[in-house]
Amino acid sequence: MNAAIPPSTPHTGERVLQGLGVSSGIAIGFAEFVGQVLEEPELSSISKERVESEYARLAVALEMTKGQILELHKLLGDDDGGAAPSHSTIFESHALLLEDPVVIDEVRRKTADELKCIDWVYYQTIRGYIDQLRKVDDAYLSERAVDLEDVAARLLKNLRAGDGASADATPVQRAWVGQTVLLGHDLSPSDTAGIDRSQVRGFATEVGSATSHTAILARSLNLPAVVALHELPRDSYTGAPVIIDGYEGRVILNPTQSTLRSYAKRAAVEEKRLEKLSDLKTADTRTKDGDRMLLSANLEFVTEIADLKELNVDGVGLFRTEFLFLCDGDSRSEECQYETYRTIAEGAGRHGVIIRTLDIGGDKLLPELRLDPEPNPFLGWRGIRLTLDEDELFRSQLRAILRASAHGKVRVMFPFISTLEELQAAKRCFNRVKKELADEGVPFDPEVEIGAMIEIPSAVFIAGHLAKEVDFFSIGTNDLIQYTTAVDRVNDRVAHLYQPMHPAVIEMIRTTVEAAHRNGIWCGICGEAAADLEMTPIWVGLGVDELSVGLGQLLKLRAALASLSGEPCRQLVRDLRENAGKAEDVRQLCLQVAQEAYPDLLISKAVERN
Repeated sequence: MNAAIPPSTPHTGERVLQGLGVSSGIAIGFAEFVGQVLEEPELSSISKERVESEYARLAVALEMTKGQILELHKLLGDDDGGAAPSHSTIFESHALLLEDPVVIDEVRRKTADELKCIDWVYYQTIRGYIDQLRKVDDAYLSERAVDLEDVAARLLKNLRAGDGASADATPVQRAWVGQTVLLGHDLSPSDTAGIDRSQVRGFATEVGSATSHTAILARSLNLPAVVALHELPRDSYTGAPVIIDGYEGRVILNPTQSTLRSYAKRAAVEEKRLEKLSDLKTADTRTKDGDRMLLSANLEFVTEIADLKELNVDGVGLFRTEFLFLCDGDSRSEECQYETYRTIAEGAGRHGVIIRTLDIGGDKLLPELRLDPEPNPFLGWRGIRLTLDEDELFRSQLRAILRASAHGKVRVMFPFISTLEELQAAKRCFNRVKKELADEGVPFDPEVEIGAMIEIPSAVFIAGHLAKEVDFFSIGTNDLIQYTTAVDRVNDRVAHLYQPMHPAVIEMIRTTVEAAHRNGIWCGICGEAAADLEMTPIWVGLGVDELSVGLGQLLKLRAALASLSGEPCRQLVRDLRENAGKAEDVRQLCLQVAQEAYPDLLISKAVERN
């Protein structure tokens, strides 16, 4: 940000592209386009006598590629103090794809049958698998095509290296000079993981979603990122200035001097405000009236634990466990899960950690389920529905969670509850595992609290019954909004109808909070809406007990809460019920309270609207 930005290039002009912001922040730098890395090798015929030597070339390239994947794993570990299990599963997944016996056997057979060089045969074979995955109407499967392409590109480079060609870094790695902003069709997870954060300011891609491995790693690396841009112009903008707006999901190519000044000013204001917010690192989270509110963190990576103490976070309000299960590696074993949960429990803070049991399904599938995708996975076999059917998998996870409870405050939460019967069945499994561990003499906390994640409308309307079965609720606003408004968030045609401030959504949250309090349990919010500063007055007015957000959002939220008084927020909630029939009505009423209390914290949104 401190380097001089060159003048815009007159003949190309400014161009604004709208995508999906998956990692917040503003990056200003120079465009470096990254082309497709999976290049078709030259076709050449071979004799029968050369078949065995081709097999040998493949074996050597496989070992080289596996070594590179391990090095990337170590590289990320060196940066972050040890690779997190969720990072680990990505690279374990890559190793499994690399050594898939079905693919390797097919390549060997075709090489012998067709007498073509193994480079070309491997490319044609893997290209077929990649194309098939991209055609599948399933978000998880289509995103895994990127992983497969990444692995294939590395293997092909190493096959060429065996012929004396260079196996140097990819174009992405060679581009890491100065204030680079990477642009391309896609960035593979290993490219993203290997980015030198002192050189690369951010990136944008034509494809991707908030659930892709690349997006997850971008957030972990704290790099502003925008995906789903559909089409990026290339030649005329290479080397030109570019702005990545990870807040609003915008990419501005060759910005005018006026736009550059505006964004540079905004970035400077953001930086100064963040410096000012650092004074709140040691503060408790209280409203202006002095009322205490729990402020917790949503975590995906074990390495983020180190930041909890520095930010005086109360605990971990949501630890997602599904990344431990997204490959066939050891990470899903009871022992590996236990070590992960133990690390989290030991560092989670005074309020402890809420470990959500496996929320697989929807856009995240177990490897063994990927060959049989459901026609509508978001309404299908997912969350608690799946784990209740997979007894051994569920039992293993509950054992690991309970064992970790001997090392710190641990709570367990069941996701995707839609019926009372599901919750009661999950509790029976939980109690059965507790008895098993007690009989075995394995230490655990017998008072581990149980919670239900409220994210389906049916759960809202039986919240009073569910509350009698658990110790707390945590509202998952992402899915609650999706299911209440019947909107697929990744569908461009209806994305505008995905409205966190829809009056029906607010009413459902109110109903849930009130049901919890009537039954003497506490209620938190762990979805993205918890961090929306325009909505913070609602949470205070409803008497929400806990907000759990990403680490980068904690200090802003703490500052907002410290500026709010209870009665204006409670009056706001009353006004919403009486006078707000549209999402925009809700937003305007919220803004009146928020702007009165903390106008400086809303400056980034104000800049965009003006």
